[in-house]
Amino acid sequence: MIPTPDLSHLTRADYDHVYEPAEDTFVLLDALEEDAQSLRTIQPRICLEIGSGSGCVSAFLGAILGSSSALYLCTDINSRATRCTFLTGQQNKVSLNPINASLAQPLVKRLANSVDILLFNPPYVPTYEEEAIDAQHGADLSGSWAGGSDGMRVTDILLGQVGNLLSPKGHFYLVAVKQNNIPEIQRLMQSEHGLRSQIVLQRRAGREHLFVLKFTR
Repeated sequence: MIPTPDLSHLTRADYDHVYEPAEDTFVLLDALEEDAQSLRTIQPRICLEIGSGSGCVSAFLGAILGSSSALYLCTDINSRATRCTFLTGQQNKVSLNPINASLAQPLVKRLANSVDILLFNPPYVPTYEEEAIDAQHGADLSGSWAGGSDGMRVTDILLGQVGNLLSPKGHFYLVAVKQNNIPEIQRLMQSEHGLRSQIVLQRRAGREHLFVLKFTR
């Protein structure tokens, strides 16, 4: 069993502005651990996490693959989150490279068809559209969960970029909830980007029914 990354360096003040790992984080960790052998087999060179927050997920991926075996890139619109991600990498001896950016915007052209592992635990909670827009502009804690009317406002933007980012052997892991319409996400990614998908893991957490989807070419 791969241990959860050490986050003891982060404080309550950090979590006032940066998403604290919760059930959606842990279901993604568990899905990655279940797929650990498959991830090692593809010998990834470039890993990219969108919305890294505390850096917990990328540090965990580094523990699976080995800290020096790949380039670990992490983006987040929240500058406090990029700082936390960097420190989490240091704490867990994984070289994480955080970038203060929205989704993969500054990387799409440079990383075209080069990302071997892409991770996204998006703001998936259905909210008023105005709340989701304000949350993204505010680039603070609410930006990590407010997802618009169907919880897909931010996710839809990234889904449009995945086909251009993934390498031929790439794996894309996405956290979603039932309200996000899982079958429609899968249909869209197959029809528009030719990506096969499967539900790697699902779990109930209170009122939420969490899913981890994996997409491959």
